[in-house]
Amino acid sequence: SECREWALLELQGVLEIQPSAQHLPLNAFSIGSLCRSQQEKYYFTSGYHELEGKKVSLKKPMLVLQKVLREDPTDVESFPVVLSTQYPTQVQKTSELKAIGIIRHKILFKTRPKALISKSKSKTKEL
Repeated sequence: SECREWALLELQGVLEIQPSAQHLPLNAFSIGSLCRSQQEKYYFTSGYHELEGKKVSLKKPMLVLQKVLREDPTDVESFPVVLSTQYPTQVQKTSELKAIGIIRHKILFKTRPKALISKSKSKTKEL
């Protein structure tokens, strides 16, 4: 099979999940959008923050692996006869690693994020 080309995003800081959404699985989230300009600059927008980065080659490529679990029912005769009336078959789980991608570059964001929305100044009147 074919290994797809992946990229790694390197960010400084922490991405936090809002408390109201912490019960959801990670693949239910969109962490932001990634855009590239003509000058080979990359922009990553997450929430109300924008980061500017650049593409950097990795010294050593990295392989993206997926763990695949398989259940192989095995013949009862290979197991002790004492258990054969209660458990007619036994399931043996095996796992293998499948290469699904290769990473040769990373997009490095090493500057502080720029706020896309600034706080409005509240004007108060003194009496």
